[in-house]
Amino acid sequence: MPHAEIEVTAELVRDLVRDQHPDLADLPVRLGALGWDNQLWRLGDELAVRLPWATRDSDALLRKERTWVPALAPHLPLPVPVPQRFGEPSERFPRPWLITTWVPGTPADRAPVTRAADATESLAAFLTALHQPAPDGAPAGRDRGGPLADRAEGVAKGLASAAERGLIRDLDAVHAVWHDAVTAPEWTGPALWIHADLHPANVLTADGSFCGVIDFGALCAGDPACDLAAAWILLPDGAIDRFHAAYRPTLDTATLRRARGWALWRALGCIFIGNDAGPGGKPTWGPPANAALRRLIATIR
Repeated sequence: MPHAEIEVTAELVRDLVRDQHPDLADLPVRLGALGWDNQLWRLGDELAVRLPWATRDSDALLRKERTWVPALAPHLPLPVPVPQRFGEPSERFPRPWLITTWVPGTPADRAPVTRAADATESLAAFLTALHQPAPDGAPAGRDRGGPLADRAEGVAKGLASAAERGLIRDLDAVHAVWHDAVTAPEWTGPALWIHADLHPANVLTADGSFCGVIDFGALCAGDPACDLAAAWILLPDGAIDRFHAAYRPTLDTATLRRARGWALWRALGCIFIGNDAGPGGKPTWGPPANAALRRLIATIR
């Protein structure tokens, strides 16, 4: 991640809120989390301020969330951060920012599921509700939700690098999973709303099950298999068949195959991030990704 151009502090957040949303200026401010694209600061007990800090494209992602998430949120069975106010670029902070509702919980990479049956039904219900035809003008995914074959070159390079670094042991089996997925028929249905970034740090847990989904910056219209991949990395062993049975409509074989490919793509990325010793590394991302890879390999043996 590039260094932030401006140091974000509680004082800066207070000043931004006071300048543009003075009716909220008396609410206490404290750091909530440092995400991949944004910093999250608690604003009182029920709100959060999201400010882009690391990546260049996060400005557009925040604007996209502001536009689309408020209409989707009421139909979703899990809490999500709903934009409440917008912050315009200013001399204090030259980038847009959001005030959203605060969703309590612990990211699943730090508090994995322990109530498997409840979590499985919860994830299936959430994706069933989200995966509805997107309207005209809905954002298209840049690198997610389209043909899985578009990821083939990147996956090939990633697998070669992972094998060279000793991060993947059974390379032939992993290649077999990918080949089966990338040769599956493409999605021919309508472009559906997908979250497109359902890795363990973007799904929250409490009391052993899922309690919220965050970060809709990658929200787009496309192939639902991209999201269905999440079951492989979020749910424990033995839960995948129950998830598929609970999701509606009933999944066809081609979509199941593509979902395994998207799961492999996601797991590979998380393995690299989990083993990165630099400032962008997140060690907690590795274990769920390795577990997903193990489950995926088991499907072709």
